[in-house]
Amino acid sequence: MNGMYRDRRDAGRILAEMLRPLARRGGLTILGLPRGGVPVAYEVAMTLGAPLDVFVVRKLGVPGHEELAMGAIATGGIRVLNSDVIRQLGISSDAVDRVTRDEERELTRRELAYRGGRGPAEVRGKTVIIVDDGLATGATMAAAVTALRKLGPDAIIVAVPYGSPDTCDAMRTNADACVCARSPRDFHGVGEGYADFGQTTDAEVRALLERAAVRFDGAVPEETAATSPAMP
Repeated sequence: MNGMYRDRRDAGRILAEMLRPLARRGGLTILGLPRGGVPVAYEVAMTLGAPLDVFVVRKLGVPGHEELAMGAIATGGIRVLNSDVIRQLGISSDAVDRVTRDEERELTRRELAYRGGRGPAEVRGKTVIIVDDGLATGATMAAAVTALRKLGPDAIIVAVPYGSPDTCDAMRTNADACVCARSPRDFHGVGEGYADFGQTTDAEVRALLERAAVRFDGAVPEETAATSPAMP
């Protein structure tokens, strides 16, 4: 298919070129949504000269109807609840807490698998680019943006190589900006934009985060610290 990305790393390099005007903005941090967003985010971080971290989000499913979200938890001890869903379905606070505890265990497992003993990146006062390999419904990304707001970043920019036009447009009302490199009108799914859309493993995520940590040692290099023109 003409216009396909070879794989997520290829997609990340192309997306990074669109984000290059941000390369000299101070206080820039790149966050990848695991697992598939991290290879894309790695290429963005390398191009922009910014530190990379993972932002883990876990949906809180309604008991018995787990596909329906009543909230989400995320990196940094953040919990966001949909009070309308909880009230309309009469879900008890004990049930919400029980689901939260279950998902916290999985979130903790993933964070240990991804970054080992390193703590999460400090995003307060920073410009954060949050990256995934694509946007279909956008539910996970919307939860991530909502959770990330609670950590006090200066600005949140959503960036994806491929996405639904409607979802990309809607995301611009949630984030401060949304960059969708490709959003075809006949969008049917994220995987159609890639020649290789194989599953990213926990080990691959950890290796990329470790490689980025070695390069940046948790800080943006001095030469990228100057202020750049504003992004939309």
